[in-house]
Amino acid sequence: MRFMIIVKSDPEFEARDGGNVQPDPEVFAAMAAYHENLARAGALLDANGLQPSSRGWRVRCEGDRRTVLDGPFAESKELIAGYTLIQVKSREEALEWARRYPNPVGAGKPAEIEVRQLFEPEDFAPGPAVERFRKLEPSR
Repeated sequence: MRFMIIVKSDPEFEARDGGNVQPDPEVFAAMAAYHENLARAGALLDANGLQPSSRGWRVRCEGDRRTVLDGPFAESKELIAGYTLIQVKSREEALEWARRYPNPVGAGKPAEIEVRQLFEPEDFAPGPAVERFRKLEPSR
């Protein structure tokens, strides 16, 4: 079972437009230790931080028409600052890893992470499209 641990952005991070994007050294060290533990347990698939939304864009789809909207985006609490992708045996194991996730904005400050399970090809009815996706998967 694969799960994505999603780190929500915050106004302070989003304000770093071209400025200092270096994380707090204590937070960065805690994140490194956490991800090393995930890797040692064989559960880490990927983990990365994302640049502030001022360096990104959105594509809005309306019928066949596509419109590009450049960042920054106003609602920082709805934005993603980073993610960790894990593979574990159960929802309970994913929950335990999520509980150990370091506070992404620093000790004592309010923060929120979100955890979502990824769909697997087995979650869908068999068919040609599912088989096409299955062929794209790297071996796990």
